[in-house]
This record gives sequence, structure tokens and C-alpha cells, in this order.
Amino acid sequence: MTDPRTAQALAAEPALPPDAAERLVLHDEVHARPTARIRLPALVIQVVVLNDGVPVEQEFEQLRRLPDQSGLRREQLASLFLRLRLPGGTLRWERHTEVTRYSLVQALPAAAGASDPDLLTGLIIDPDWLRGLPGRTLAAVELVMLAGTADEVNAPLEPARRWFGERTVVASLVGRNGHSSVVTDFGLRANGYERVLAIAAAGTGETRVGRLAARLLEIETYRMLALRGLPVAKSLQPMLREAEHAVSDVTSSMEARDCSDAELLETLAAVAARVERATALHSYRFSATAAYYALVRSRIADLREQAFPGTQTLDEFLQRRLAPAMATVESAAGRLASLSQRIERAGALLRTRVDIAREAQNQTLLAKLARGQQLQLQLQSTVEGLSIAAISYYVVSLLLYAAKAAKAAGVPIHPEIAAGALIAPVLWGVWRLTRRIHSRIQDRD
Repeated sequence: MTDPRTAQALAAEPALPPDAAERLVLHDEVHARPTARIRLPALVIQVVVLNDGVPVEQEFEQLRRLPDQSGLRREQLASLFLRLRLPGGTLRWERHTEVTRYSLVQALPAAAGASDPDLLTGLIIDPDWLRGLPGRTLAAVELVMLAGTADEVNAPLEPARRWFGERTVVASLVGRNGHSSVVTDFGLRANGYERVLAIAAAGTGETRVGRLAARLLEIETYRMLALRGLPVAKSLQPMLREAEHAVSDVTSSMEARDCSDAELLETLAAVAARVERATALHSYRFSATAAYYALVRSRIADLREQAFPGTQTLDEFLQRRLAPAMATVESAAGRLASLSQRIERAGALLRTRVDIAREAQNQTLLAKLARGQQLQLQLQSTVEGLSIAAISYYVVSLLLYAAKAAKAAGVPIHPEIAAGALIAPVLWGVWRLTRRIHSRIQDRD
């Protein structure tokens, strides 16, 4: 039997190596930003604002202006997620890379039903507080979640008329067992909100209702974030067309050889600079669009939609316009990447041609240098021959003077005959000395 004290020691000190620095953060990530538990009937208001240029401190000061939140501390926002309890409901604050989401959940009157939109009460927070949120509004959703009968869940279009009037709506049965129905028109109302109606079967768990609300709200948030790449893709179309034509003209001129390499290189460098600038500015947006679109597809798949006869599902409606928009963004990103590759290939071809031309010029220059060296050698040989003759002349002249001096001293010698006899030996000696000097110079080299 294990000693209780040993068991307690093992529980307090696991027999494991020291934790990695990021272990606790990575482990707790799965528990971060838990799904809200929502009791039916409820109204969920979500406002999503772009937080570019908005510091967390500014959002903190805005949260402190809520009722009973004057004691809020800055360190409570360190995890970029906060849930505040308010009189009559809760508010969730979530800061992401590009946006900050404010989600208000408040109870509706117990008598609120699928066909009673007039029973909606006012918000539990001052509308001026919402208007004062720092940032620019990207999405705003008014999600009404009601408990309904089986008939209302399976046939929500008739009761939904009072919520959406005569607008064309999309609707679907969602959940593994079709526990809820969702109706919306994806239209903006005068107050700036989209309205979504969700009718869940009576007795649906609060956690399940919370998950449904999270998926519906995330679909709209990620849809809008994904679509942020569409204006960028459209704005790049003229530049992409001009750049593609410019690269095509450069390659045509390279083939026709009707422009200098310097001009082609200058044109190609200018096009490359524009393309690289566009890539640096917009590559993040295109990558983010693809990621957000994947999240939209994932959240829609999580709904497990089933269609009502004669009505589009959320997936069908969104894909009718969202898929072409995403294809446009993907096409722009692909054209930008393809342009970079084409410019790189054209530049490589042009550099190769320049290198070949430069090598030919170098060969011509080397040939000229070689001919010059040959001429220089010939001239040097001529000069050396003249030098040998000149040196020999001076040596013979000196010998002649020496012979005349000897004759004057009484030596029986004929100076001119002696000098003439010494010409050949002197020439040979000077030539031999010159050859020896050349040999020593070559040995040093």
C-alpha cells in the first residue's frame, strides 16, 4: 500500500522535467475565450470595430464608463479578453489582430416568442456608450434568440415575417439533430445593425445556445474581414495590367533586339519596383483574406445546415457572392506572385544577354591587347637590336681610343685594324649579356 504522504508528495511534485517556458500558455489556450452560456430568450448585440491605431488603454477607459465598472483594473485586460457582469446581462470584450469585438447578452421578456418582435426591450447599456466605442465599425449584428415550439423551429418562415417584413430571407435548420432554425436577410437596417433570428427548441441547453450564437456572429465577423481584401484586389487590377503589358513588351524587345539592354533593364527595374511595393503593401491582406475565408467555411460547416424548401441556406447565399469575391482576391494575389516570377525570369534572361555581350567585348579587348603586346614585343626586339648595335659601337669606340692611346705610348699597334677586329667579339659579347639579363628576368617571373 502506498504511503499517503508519498501519494501527496507525488501529487504536489510531478515526476517530470521542468516545464517549457510556453507550456502553461499553450495548454490554457484551449480554454481561452470560453463560449458564453445563454439562457433563452435572449438578445445578443455584437459590434465589431477596426482597432488600427486604437490602443488598449483607450478601450480600457471606455469599458470603465460602463455601470459599476469604475473599479476595473488595466491588468484585467492583459489576456485581451474580458467578461463583465452588468445589471441585466453581460458584456464580452475581445481584442484581435485587426478588430475588437463587443458582445452584449441580455435577457428578453419570458413571453417573447417567435412572432412577437414588439416585445423587444431597450438595451441595458446607454446607446451613447456604443456610439463612443473607439475605432470604426466593421460589423454590427442584432441576434435574437428565442425558444419555440417544434412547429416554429421546423417552419420559421411564417413567424419570421414580423421580424423581417417582406424582405427576402435565407433560412436553414441547424444542428446535428436540427435543434434550431436560423433566419436572416443579411441587410443593414436604419440603426446600422443586421438582424438574425434564431429559434431553438424549448429545453435547448444554454451551452448549445451559446455555441450557436458564437458561430453565427463569427460568420458575419469573418465574412466582413475576408471581404476587406476585395477592394484591394480591385484597386490593383490597373497596375497589374500595366505591369503585365510592360513585362511582355520587354520580352518582345529582347527578342526583336530593337532596344538597348540599358533601356530594357531600366524599364524592367521600374516595373519590378512597382510590383514589389504592391507585394509588400498587400501580401498580408491577401493572406488574411484566405485565412478568414477558411474560418467562414469552417463556421458554416459547424452549423450542419439543412435546407427549407424554396429557401436558400446561409451557405448557399453567402457562396453566391462570397466565393467570386474570394476568387477575385486569389486571382489578384496569384497575378502578383506570377508577375514577380516573370520579372525575375526576364531579368535573368536580360542579365544573361548582357553577360554574353560583355564577354564578347572582353574577348575583343583581349584580342586587341594581345595584338598590342605582339607589336610591343616586335618593337622591343627592334629596339633591343638597335641597343646592341649602339652599345657595341660605344664599346668599340672606347677600344679604339684605348688602342690610339697605346700607340701613342709606343706600343706597336694599328688602332683602326685592332678596332675592326674587335667588332665581331664585342657584338657577340653584348648580345650574350643581353640574353643573360632576359633569362634572369624570366626566372624571377
